[in-house]
Amino acid sequence: MLDRIADKWTALIIHVLANGTQRYGALLREIGGISQKMLTQTLRSLERDGLVLRKVHPVVPPKVEYSLTRLGRTLIDPLHTLCRWSERHLPELQANRARARLLEQSSPPTAQPARDLALSR
Repeated sequence: MLDRIADKWTALIIHVLANGTQRYGALLREIGGISQKMLTQTLRSLERDGLVLRKVHPVVPPKVEYSLTRLGRTLIDPLHTLCRWSERHLPELQANRARARLLEQSSPPTAQPARDLALSR
């Protein structure tokens, strides 16, 4: 379940639906960078988990709306808290990543096994 909640697209979908019911096309436009396939898969997973409600209106062309369930709404505050934590600590996280990259670049190459040395002669 943690994989589902911590998923990048899940957090964005929950964030958008926290503002109210949305149609599929509106979700696709609002969540930049997500493919139709990924949006559909993520919405299906959220619906299966009981976090999102999919409502199909019997009209032509079909009108489908998505909204958070009561259970889905309980994720709004924890996800906002996680976002605030990320924003507050982003400079530190970026500095740590940069430092790790420098260490990787400056560390001496690993020793070649004797077999590889023999082959290179």
